[in-house]
Amino acid sequence: MKKCAPFFLSAVMLFGLAATISVTQAAEKNVIFFITDDESPTLGCYGDKIAQTPNIDALASDGLIFTHAFATTASCSASRSVVLSGLHNHYNGQYGHQHHFHKFTSFPAVIALALPRAMTRAGYRTAQIGKYHVAPEDVFHFENYLPGNGRNAVSMADNAKGFITDKADERPFFLYFATTDPHRGGGVDQGSKMKLKPNLFGNKPERQSWAGVNEVFYNPANVPIPHFLSDTTETREELAQYYQSVSRIDQGLGRLVEILKAADLYDKTMIIFTSDHGMAFSGGKTTTYEGGLQVPFVVRNPYAKQRGQTTTAMISHIDITPSILDFASGLDGETNGPKKTMDWRGYYKDKGISRLDNLNGGHKFDRYHGKSWMSVVADPSKSHWDTIFASHTFHEIQMYYPMRVVRDREYKLIWNIAAGLPYPFASDLWAASSWQAQFEKGMNAPYGQRTVGEYINRPKFELFNISKDPHEKHNLAADPKYRELLDKYKAKLKAQQKLMNDPWIMKWEYE
Repeated sequence: MKKCAPFFLSAVMLFGLAATISVTQAAEKNVIFFITDDESPTLGCYGDKIAQTPNIDALASDGLIFTHAFATTASCSASRSVVLSGLHNHYNGQYGHQHHFHKFTSFPAVIALALPRAMTRAGYRTAQIGKYHVAPEDVFHFENYLPGNGRNAVSMADNAKGFITDKADERPFFLYFATTDPHRGGGVDQGSKMKLKPNLFGNKPERQSWAGVNEVFYNPANVPIPHFLSDTTETREELAQYYQSVSRIDQGLGRLVEILKAADLYDKTMIIFTSDHGMAFSGGKTTTYEGGLQVPFVVRNPYAKQRGQTTTAMISHIDITPSILDFASGLDGETNGPKKTMDWRGYYKDKGISRLDNLNGGHKFDRYHGKSWMSVVADPSKSHWDTIFASHTFHEIQMYYPMRVVRDREYKLIWNIAAGLPYPFASDLWAASSWQAQFEKGMNAPYGQRTVGEYINRPKFELFNISKDPHEKHNLAADPKYRELLDKYKAKLKAQQKLMNDPWIMKWEYE
């Protein structure tokens, strides 16, 4: 027995070492996907001089800033369905809002590509906290649903701590962290002296604070005015409220980083920070103008050698799911789908769900529309897309106004398929003091780069030299000198629609 003791002890030590290695490896390559609600790139790291966002700025200084990141649609549910599927919403079936009477859902067959499902098959434990806003749950299923008030990202981070630091499950983690800030909500600021009072954007009235948050209050006189808004007192008051909400988000990110560092996980976790689309002002949210589609996008990959960089590579929200899956070693580079596939037909047959329930809308769900940008994270000098495509159909169910967009580095074409109808407003944007102040002045009143009337009544085509006219002020579509160029971009748009299997391509012939 004594002769066997050294071998026995060695075996025990090796077993213990293997167990330690297993635990260490299990904690590697975690992912936190942090998505906000209606936020433009109004952050210090994007050059905003008044935004107090030290935590996202610190993350960016050790990560990668994408300056040309775009949502595919500036509508909450539709955009999130794209984020979580890697497919345009006209293809995945979630054309508009999921909640209440709107009741849009993605096709059940999307389960084969849905991010949380694919990450589970790739060996990850998954959790969601905050805003969900997609359907069906069976398609976008997370193993854990954590409680959290989307207006307080600090408390959300604290509620996620147990999941992040869980050592009982050796799998790496994927956390989908979704704030409700800085979406409009919470009523109006009754303390305003204006007749049209600003929305609170989730802030507590009378300069109160959310628990655990050191609220940052902004002076309306100091806020910068985005190019798509008018410089009015009403606009400034609303922007001050918006910025306060943005700073609250930043503190939540800071708390998450604290939790990761305390658990020795910060350098084992990729953090992605973005928004579903641009800020909730007319000219931003629900439009396909730059103010609606351009989003903040910061990635800190602790395994990347090049850090503290900025890239002009053009990326789209369709790229998020394949990129995260690529990081998790779960993306098949040849098929551009998950390595571990799922038989969605067999899955629903076993559940007793009939094929007559229109499970796939006639589409194939075997590959993503987007492609991984992980190579750009590794080398920020690389390019990504030469051309991006945007697809909007609904926001609220009452707001049918399909728009399609093709954009490259030089030009951008918007096709307003429902041109001739007045542009429909989201209920919260219609009520906004920043809009109503100008609307009350009449159709000729200025609103951003346009008049009120021009904003409401849009032409069929809007063509912009986006490289020289980034504020989209001069529509070239009606100018005879640009007829050939317009035809060229119409052809590009049709090609993108065909590539992305857009049912609205038929409108070229029937309207």
